[in-house]
Amino acid sequence: MKAIIINEFGTSEVLTSIDCPKPTICEGEVLIRTTYTSVNFADIKNRTGNKAKANFPMVLGLDVAGVIEEVFNDSSGFQKGDQVIAFPKNGAYAEFVVAKEQLVFKIPSGVPIEKVAAVPTVLFLSYMLTHQIAAIGQQDAVLIHAASGGVGTMLVQMAKRLGAKQIIGTVSNLEKAPIVYQLGADHVLTYDQFSTNVNELTKGQGVDIVYDSIAGAITEESLTCLAPYGTLVQFGNSGGRAGNIKTADLHNSCRNIKGFSLGTTRALKPELLQQVAQDIFSLVKEDSFQVPIAKIFTLEEMKKAHEFMESRQHQGKILIKI
Repeated sequence: MKAIIINEFGTSEVLTSIDCPKPTICEGEVLIRTTYTSVNFADIKNRTGNKAKANFPMVLGLDVAGVIEEVFNDSSGFQKGDQVIAFPKNGAYAEFVVAKEQLVFKIPSGVPIEKVAAVPTVLFLSYMLTHQIAAIGQQDAVLIHAASGGVGTMLVQMAKRLGAKQIIGTVSNLEKAPIVYQLGADHVLTYDQFSTNVNELTKGQGVDIVYDSIAGAITEESLTCLAPYGTLVQFGNSGGRAGNIKTADLHNSCRNIKGFSLGTTRALKPELLQQVAQDIFSLVKEDSFQVPIAKIFTLEEMKKAHEFMESRQHQGKILIKI
C-alpha cells in the first residue's frame, strides 16, 4: 500500500510517500481501506515536533472515512464492506489503516461519504464541547475563536442550533467573515483588540462562554471579556504558546476555565464518543447542516495540503481523497 510518512520533524518537505505492506490486525481491531482522510492542525504540530514524540517512521493523521476490509473474527461488530468513519491506531495518511473497534463508527444509509469524511475530529469535538463541556443555553452569549476553521464552523452551527443569545466569531482577517455569518454568527471580529469589541457588543456584560483553540495571548485577553460565572474552554494550542492565568481572575469573578482534548478522550474514555455518535450522524444527514470543505487533495499532494493549512487561508476542512 501507499502511505505518507515522516522520518524526522520539520517542514512539509519531510512528508514522504512510500510503498509498504498492509498492516495486520489483532483482536478487537479492524482493517479499513481508506476513502478519505483529512488534515487537522494537530497534524502540523505533530509534523513539526511541537506535539508528537519522536517515534519514526511516523504516519500522521487523526481520522478516516472508508470501508471495512478485514475483521479479526466473527464476533466483530463489523463486517467486510461496512462504510465507516474511524480514528486509526497509527495514523491516517495511508491506503489501509488499523483501528480499534471502540473508535470505529458505522455510517448509516443516507449519509454522504464526502460530507461525513470531513467531520470525525471536528464534529465530535465541537458537539462534546457545546453539549457537555460547556453546554450552551439560550441566554448565553458565546465567543468562538478561529471561527472559519474546521472546528470553528462546527461550533458556530452548534451555538446557533442550541439557541445562543449572541454568537461572536473571531478570524484572522475579515475575508473569512462571510462563511461565519452564513453559518449563524451575529458578529465577526479580527483578533485586533477583540475583547474591547466584544465588551461593546455585549454592552459591557461580556460573553458567557469562550471556545478557545489558540491559547497564548488570545486566552489571556479572552478573560477580559468573559462575564462573571462564565466559562472559558481551552481545547487547543494553535498559537504555539501557553497562556498565563491569574487565580485572582477566577475566584473573584466566579469564572472558570476548563480544558478538553479529543485525543485524550479517545485514549482514556472512548465510550464517550460512542455515546454521541448517533447524534453526530443525525446532524450530518440533515441538508441544513453544512460541512464546509476548503479543498480536496490527493494523497500524493499531502505537502500542498499541509502548506495550505499553514497558510491559514482555508475556510472549512481540508480533505485528502485516497
